[in-house]
Amino acid sequence: MSPLTYRKAGVSIDAADEFIRSIKPLVRSTSRPEVLGGIGGFSGLFLPRLKGMKEPVLVSSTDGVGTKIMVADLQGVFDTIGIDLVAMNADDIVVTGAEPLFFLDYIACGKVVPRMLSQVVKGIARGCREAGCALIGGETAEMPGLYGKGQWDLAGFCVGIVDKAKIVDGRKCRRGDAVIGLASSGLHSNGYSLARKVFTEKEMRGPIGRVLLRPTRIYSRVLRAALAKVDIKAMAHITGGGFYDNIPRVIPDRFGVRIRKGAWPVPKIFKTVQERGGVEDREMHRTLNMGIGMAVVVSAADAARTVRLFEALGQKAWVIGALTSGRHEVVID
Repeated sequence: MSPLTYRKAGVSIDAADEFIRSIKPLVRSTSRPEVLGGIGGFSGLFLPRLKGMKEPVLVSSTDGVGTKIMVADLQGVFDTIGIDLVAMNADDIVVTGAEPLFFLDYIACGKVVPRMLSQVVKGIARGCREAGCALIGGETAEMPGLYGKGQWDLAGFCVGIVDKAKIVDGRKCRRGDAVIGLASSGLHSNGYSLARKVFTEKEMRGPIGRVLLRPTRIYSRVLRAALAKVDIKAMAHITGGGFYDNIPRVIPDRFGVRIRKGAWPVPKIFKTVQERGGVEDREMHRTLNMGIGMAVVVSAADAARTVRLFEALGQKAWVIGALTSGRHEVVID
């Protein structure tokens, strides 16, 4: 019997090294002046620029992309899932008013396939460039005893910074404030366990799958540009939990929210999911974003010019509702 090796146990260090070499140019494409050193060390180094900040506050977020990975597998397309990963983290940070600074990824798999994983990181790098943050490190874990053939998962971690006085936390909200909805690019990265019950694998390998795989929109840059020109009182990333769970997280307990149906065009994919699955309206708005990926609260007097500002930045937006007095809940009618 020949001696046991790590490769015979199912782990290839050589394949992992090949993967690291292939992604170095992608990582460099996301660099910022604050990044110290390069990829390959035990940790990433970042020297933040704090000039002009009185009380700098670090903001962090970690998230994954859920079962959307399974649609990527069926399509054989892996770069867009990396964009999703950055979006889910960077946009959770920007809702506090923070600037995303740097990002790290974690990929776990049963077998390292350098070409496929390089596509994932290609998407992560693109997402980081869109969000304005640097990809400063990550980890790829090959675990054949835990993940079966072709199985894998990924998660991300993002850190941002904001001056304490400029934190957006809903404290300035008032009754009558307008809720502005920013258009999503599709399902984003939530509700796929529902969508996969509605469509067959054959459908998800075809045109429907390409629609489902559209990458999550990254709002970081447009929101930061808007923050410089308008008093935004609260922002909610419409992810898992939809309208009902996410908007109340960012407004004071003494207010509720009324959302008007028909205030924005609901993309066809959501209507198809609802009709095919016989899904009730409330379940749709609690599980999926229904075409609104971000909700922004401003005073009623600022609503029209805020919508125009987003449109000028290339982001479709609509006034979709308002803050009300009373129960801390969302009403959609």
